[in-house]
Amino acid sequence: MAINFYNTLTHKKEEFKTLDGNNVVRMYSCGPTVYSYAHIGNFRAYIFMDTLRRVLKYNGYKLKHVMNITDVGHLESDADEGEDKMEKAARKENKDPYEIAQYYTDVFLKDMEKLHIDKTEIIAKATDHIQEMLEFVEALVEKGYGYETSRGIYFDISKLDKYPVLSNRNIDDQIAGARVEVDEEKRNPYDFALWIKAPENHIMKWESPWGLSYPGWHIECSAMGRKYLGDQFDIHTGGIDHIPTHHENEIAQSKGLTGKVPAKYWMHVEFLQVDGGKMSKSLGNVYTLDELQKRGIEPLAYKLFCFTAHYRTKLNFTFDTVLASQKALRRLREGFLKHKAGNEAVENNTIEEYKKRFLETINDDLNMPAAMGIVWEVVRNEKKSKQLADLLLEFDKVLGLDLENSEKYLNEEKDIELPKNIIDLIEKRKEARKNKDWELSDKIRDELKDQGYNVKDTKDGMTVEKL
Repeated sequence: MAINFYNTLTHKKEEFKTLDGNNVVRMYSCGPTVYSYAHIGNFRAYIFMDTLRRVLKYNGYKLKHVMNITDVGHLESDADEGEDKMEKAARKENKDPYEIAQYYTDVFLKDMEKLHIDKTEIIAKATDHIQEMLEFVEALVEKGYGYETSRGIYFDISKLDKYPVLSNRNIDDQIAGARVEVDEEKRNPYDFALWIKAPENHIMKWESPWGLSYPGWHIECSAMGRKYLGDQFDIHTGGIDHIPTHHENEIAQSKGLTGKVPAKYWMHVEFLQVDGGKMSKSLGNVYTLDELQKRGIEPLAYKLFCFTAHYRTKLNFTFDTVLASQKALRRLREGFLKHKAGNEAVENNTIEEYKKRFLETINDDLNMPAAMGIVWEVVRNEKKSKQLADLLLEFDKVLGLDLENSEKYLNEEKDIELPKNIIDLIEKRKEARKNKDWELSDKIRDELKDQGYNVKDTKDGMTVEKL
């Protein structure tokens, strides 16, 4: 069955076929800049990446997939302005930038495991590939695409036949250029940094033909993608925020060196919103997986929540909606176990029809909301059958929700110890009810709900359950 993906490069949905015509997909995904904790908006992109991997594997493809770890060179602004994020974090935490990078890389990879995200075949750290980046830049200078200023080596976009190519917008509207004043040393206001000359107090710097310096952000992906996947590969993924600057500049660099757009298919995931608006540290609505867990929301419940919207549409996060996904995950596990314990027979054509419809939906540009609709049909099937449990496990190869261990998760939920702050709130509510302070009782009940716990008042007393 054909697979169709929306290609940002061509602005249309296309049938997927590998460049080599074989069953190995060569893919590159933009990974994290490891200067801080990854938040749930970041993880929407990696859940999309994981789903794409799983769909390809479900269709019989093998993968050679690279994800980078940016541990140097990512400045505060995409327009090559401001400080290196690693240097800034190191100064803030009073630690060595390499120590910062290793700590946040470890946390990121553990969070990926919590989400049951497949580990890519190759994880490439920028600092392990300085030589490849340097050689790439030297070759661009030799070809006339790179030139030196007092600040570093810049890419001359006027040498290209077309720029930009992904966003398809007029260059005068190019976001990065519009955000900064024109550097008089640049040949064009939209030229971008390939290599940056390091100030004396800059920690992360390497010897180069231009003195002690460090790479620009965009060059790492071009250099590492080429090293592991060749001049051209099948798929490049990232967030939509990468389209106007980072991915445009990746394409520009690669075209300058090889004359080719590096990837055939470019796939981008939309933003996660919070309470209908943008995530912002100033608004206090940038949440990590750890913060969700403290509110009684499992990482896998967040993953299930991400399946409620197509990856190319905005997804609005609220605690009510993600708590609903936590409840849905429990029902999914319970439904799976009921089928596993069942002994009723289901006709083969029913199973095959479920399989066919599921494959059609996931192969239609990863239509996960529709795919989940089919999953729920299987769960709610009146016949309780091990055949349907096996079918759900088959579908879970794409979902990555670890249904096989449903019983373990449900038992852990029952055995969970209430945190001290929750116990304190429960005791305050008991006291409020004893004093017939119903207003305070309701207020505490709502507060407990916000923390991920549901309170029920029964004739036998108060019961508390995790949402």
